[in-house]
Amino acid sequence: MKLNYYPDTDSLYIDLSEKTSADSVEISDGVVVDYDSEGNIVGIDIDNASKKISLKQILINKLPFQQEVLNYFIINKL
Repeated sequence: MKLNYYPDTDSLYIDLSEKTSADSVEISDGVVVDYDSEGNIVGIDIDNASKKISLKQILINKLPFQQEVLNYFIINKL
């Protein structure tokens, strides 16, 4: 999963899969869900993100990833 924030447009794209989007549905004002050709969610696009969600911090809770990844984020203050 990747979180991509674009400050010039104040949009946040949550990339959930490496698959290509085949369809998109706006589920609420400025929130679009992208689906692959099999109907699986591959991404979420949030327009005016700073007005809809808190972008000040991201909490990661009980995800199975290596400690090196966490250390990278801590060292680089990401």
